[in-house]
Amino acid sequence: MKNLSNTMSTALYLKGFLIISIIILTSCNSNKKTEMGNKETPDEIENSDTITLTDTQFKAGGMQVGKITQQAFSSIVKANGMFSVPPASQADVNAYFAGYVKEIDLLPGDAVKKGQILFTLENPEYVQVQQDFLQAKGRLNYLKLDFERQKELIADNITSKKNFLKAESEYKVTLAQYQALKKKLSLMNINPNTLTGDNIRSVIKVLSPLTGYTTIVNATKGMYLTPTDVAVTVTNTNDLHIELKIFEKDLPLIKEGQPINLRIQNDQNNVYQGKVHLVNKAVHTQERTVVIHGDLVNPSETQLFAPGMYIEAEILTETTKHPALPVEAVVNIDKNYFVLVKRNDLTFKKVPVNVGVTSKGFIQIVNAEDFKKDTEFLTKGTFNLITE
Repeated sequence: MKNLSNTMSTALYLKGFLIISIIILTSCNSNKKTEMGNKETPDEIENSDTITLTDTQFKAGGMQVGKITQQAFSSIVKANGMFSVPPASQADVNAYFAGYVKEIDLLPGDAVKKGQILFTLENPEYVQVQQDFLQAKGRLNYLKLDFERQKELIADNITSKKNFLKAESEYKVTLAQYQALKKKLSLMNINPNTLTGDNIRSVIKVLSPLTGYTTIVNATKGMYLTPTDVAVTVTNTNDLHIELKIFEKDLPLIKEGQPINLRIQNDQNNVYQGKVHLVNKAVHTQERTVVIHGDLVNPSETQLFAPGMYIEAEILTETTKHPALPVEAVVNIDKNYFVLVKRNDLTFKKVPVNVGVTSKGFIQIVNAEDFKKDTEFLTKGTFNLITE
């Protein structure tokens, strides 16, 4: 009985030890699995940066691949300014003689031609000028004949020198009056050669000095204008040019003939092309800026703009070549830049890159030497694949 009891005790002891061992092993194995479950394997990490497409997906998305190429990038100087016209293409029209506006039918924006009537003025004083001219003209003929007669008589010692000098003086004074009044009539747009007593008028015409558009109209019917009053401003917009301001520190970089990219306010999508025409050599003492003049490359585009329109510009200075990809090939995620590198067929790997300047649809790849020459990149459709 004693042996039986010892045998049963030993069996129970072994059974208990086995159960405890199984529990410990199970617990350790469970913890190990939990720890492994919280970590990605190298294969899983690799797969998270890899995208595989089908041929149908690639074609349906309009995707394309390409290689890094050398592209020209220009250093730029940013400038602000406006469209303007040279002084010879803009005229402030005022009357040479005071008067009341009798007729004016202009509106700002009306097209006018050189010599066209802009408005008319009326003043009784105009009549007096014409009368004085006709009287001087009539006296001049008589005084000229008398002067020539006295000249012949003095040569023959028939008349006194006093009579000759008197005739000469009266003739020359009247001639000066006649010529002055003749010039005055021309400024009044009255033809002195056709003026007679029958066509004396109290109304004169004010003509346009150039072809262009009326950009400002200050005069109204019945207004009294003095010679200092600007009645109308006429601008020839065919000579529209670019007027920009740059900081003095950028002056050494700017040269005639350099390209200019232009944008107008509220329309940043359209870029217009210009070139530097003239660089001012004077620095504005307060603003510390220099004025740059330029012309539009396409003259027909001058009709799209008006003097005074604000513009933002980039003057392209030094041009250098850098390795680059199309802008669509690079995706910006929280200021980190990524590309999709083709590994085989239609499998792509997401790879970070360092980028530089952007120009004409291309972006500089600073670390291009990290890739082999024949490396291909997804150049179209990259954004949707990376951000999905």
